[in-house]
Amino acid sequence: MKAAAACKEDDAMDNFLKWFFAFITEMLQGFALIFTGIWNGIVQIFNIGRYIEIFKEYSTGFGALEWILAVLAILIVIAVFGLIVFIIVLLIRKYIRFRHSIVSNEDLLEEIAVLQQRVIKMVKEKDEIMAIKVAQMGLPTGTTNLLTGGHQLAADGTPVAVGEGEEGAAPTLDAGIIQTSERRFSKLMEVDSFYTSFIPPEYDEKITLEEIVERYRNFACSRMNLYYDKKTIRLFIAGMASTKLIILQGISGTGKTSLPYSFGKFLQNDTTIASVQPSWRDRTELFGYFNEFTKNFNETEVLKRIYSSGYNDDVNLILLDEMNIARIEYYFAEMLSILEMPNAEEWELDIVPNAWSTDPVKLDHGKIRIPQNIWYVGTANNDDSTFVISDKVYDRAQPINLDEKGIAFDAPDTPPLRLSYSHLNTMFEEAFKLYPISQDNLKKIHQLDLWVIEKLRVAFGNRILKQMSLFVPVYVACGGDELDGIDYVLATKIFRKFESLNLAMLREELKELCVYLQKLFGKNKMGESIAYLERLQKLF
Repeated sequence: MKAAAACKEDDAMDNFLKWFFAFITEMLQGFALIFTGIWNGIVQIFNIGRYIEIFKEYSTGFGALEWILAVLAILIVIAVFGLIVFIIVLLIRKYIRFRHSIVSNEDLLEEIAVLQQRVIKMVKEKDEIMAIKVAQMGLPTGTTNLLTGGHQLAADGTPVAVGEGEEGAAPTLDAGIIQTSERRFSKLMEVDSFYTSFIPPEYDEKITLEEIVERYRNFACSRMNLYYDKKTIRLFIAGMASTKLIILQGISGTGKTSLPYSFGKFLQNDTTIASVQPSWRDRTELFGYFNEFTKNFNETEVLKRIYSSGYNDDVNLILLDEMNIARIEYYFAEMLSILEMPNAEEWELDIVPNAWSTDPVKLDHGKIRIPQNIWYVGTANNDDSTFVISDKVYDRAQPINLDEKGIAFDAPDTPPLRLSYSHLNTMFEEAFKLYPISQDNLKKIHQLDLWVIEKLRVAFGNRILKQMSLFVPVYVACGGDELDGIDYVLATKIFRKFESLNLAMLREELKELCVYLQKLFGKNKMGESIAYLERLQKLF
């Protein structure tokens, strides 16, 4: 019995191996047919000998007209093949040229980086030499920059002001400040001069947030031919309440740059525009730098606006146009860290390493205070010419999507207004007290957080929840709905993080999340989040 069973098992295994061999053979023959078919097709297309045989076979009965048509047909076929070959060669040349330009640009950027490193090394060596001079003079350590900033050393080590010659009086140190008659901040000194006789304007202290939305919308329409819906304006103002950095993103031509520009016109305080360049790699492009040769500080309009904002009570806007055409983490890194500090008294930016007696009034030992009445608005396009905005930037900012052009409408002629930062901040504080997120919605947000953590391993950060608690009340005070505000923050701050996941493996989870959102917050709610999740399902 055992032998018969073993023999039966061997027969079954033989049958399986025969089937498997036949199965694989059939499949491989299919692949072979594909390649042989393609090769046979190419051979047949270029089988000139066969064409000649066919022509000889049928041309015996041709008349004059048929011979002419035959020659024309052959010439047309040859021309078509020549055109195809020409197009292929042209495309290959264009691709090679494109790749060559990319490599050349990369080499140029590498050379620039190397030169920057050499400049830093030379400056460090200069500081070391000056430190030796200071030690020879018997001054305390740490006064090198104070002594040499904007001055030269004589042969005996005595500091001499540039341009004064041998007869010029040497600067002196007083409480760590260089006493000199030279000036290195021309633009900031102009600001000091302007505000010595400045009379503050009369601000509108009675206007409400909802009235600002309506008046700005009508102003943009009647005075600037710009059309924005109320929701976009509510999002913009609510974003100002939740963070100092707002990102307007979307396709070109939707009014991303026009929004902060026209809002500055509406407040009668023009927005400062900084056009970001692809070469921006550090903060000097944004805030300026000290020129060691001219001994002057190259001030930018951004630095001037930051400095002047400390004098007034206006709402000040700085526009970083095309902000992601360079890496934001490079040129805006220091500001990102400063804006994250909880204590506004610590919002200071180092401009120069020393202090001169002729420095601007509000420059404290080379540091400038970042005022609270200033906002940074960046515009971003998502295409091949731009860099991806990192989570570090998104977490600190409030993104606003502008994906559609505004619809034209009629509005009465509306004049601009004067709005003070103090009144705007007061309205924000009142909104926080009057329209806090309801306990019911806070509970639902917590449940959603637990669901997302369990299914997708993504958590709501404390920073985002804090921004939501500031964003939603102001959105409601501007005339919006609480759930709409929550929906927008979830879509732009939480669900946006899903793009970094392997969404191809999470299609079912995204569908479940859409169903869970409707179950949790109600049907026909959370439209922004559900629409975004559905787009993710289609893209990946």
